[in-house]
Amino acid sequence: MRDHIPVVVQGRVRGAPRVAFARVLWACAEVVTTVGVVVALLVVHQVWWTNRQAVAAAQDRVRALEREWGAGPAAPAVPAEPAEADETGPSGGESASPAVPDTVPDAMPSAGPDVMPSAPASRAPAPKAPAPAPAPGASAGAGQAYAVLRVPRLGLSVPVARGVDKRTVLDKGYAGQYPGTAAPGARGNFALAGHRNTHGEPFRYLNRLRAGDELLVDVRGRRYTYVVGKVLGETTERDTGVIAPVPRSVVKPEYGYSEPGAYITLTTCTPEYTSKYRLVVWGTLRR
Repeated sequence: MRDHIPVVVQGRVRGAPRVAFARVLWACAEVVTTVGVVVALLVVHQVWWTNRQAVAAAQDRVRALEREWGAGPAAPAVPAEPAEADETGPSGGESASPAVPDTVPDAMPSAGPDVMPSAPASRAPAPKAPAPAPAPGASAGAGQAYAVLRVPRLGLSVPVARGVDKRTVLDKGYAGQYPGTAAPGARGNFALAGHRNTHGEPFRYLNRLRAGDELLVDVRGRRYTYVVGKVLGETTERDTGVIAPVPRSVVKPEYGYSEPGAYITLTTCTPEYTSKYRLVVWGTLRR
């Protein structure tokens, strides 16, 4: 009797390439899904959570400033008499508040996308009157809030700090004062920048402001009331004229002012969620 030896015949397994391809597709789908979830979480953090954090911190700072200044509403400030301007342009007069100098330092910190480049400042000497001794806490440096901007139409109260650095000012939900611009209530241009989207987005609805709206600036219990006069809906990010001592667009010269005075300028990005252009709101001090 002959033994039967089994013979194994190896052949190709049908469908093996399809199985391998399906596994690759599944792995890719998992990677894409994971990346999508991470991106979505980052968007939620950037658009929603940073807003909540910045708004809460900014409002805490507003309340802290109000406590420092004492209870009760801010008293209307009496603007200082404007100094005479020479041919080179207006020079800064004495601020009505001893807590804030006529201008902030010219050093320009790193700026965010909502910020215009610094405008050339007049170098003409400005007459100075002896200032009283500053109140405690008056020597606020760059990044430290020293004033509160209130916009009744928008229901907005936002701290104002010196400088336009993203990390130390704008990303904290503050409005930042452009270096070299005038103090609140002083002759010249008190120019501010703020985020339109994310990080508290205090200037998100600047486009809703109209001529005649009030812009209130409180400094150590004194209030300076500006009135919106003109709005420039769109200009380039290099239009330094809008924050000049006498603000006038160099891109659209039909927008702006031609006479020295006490101005306020608010700038932010436009359209929303982009930094392609700048939106500008101007106001003049009510005397």
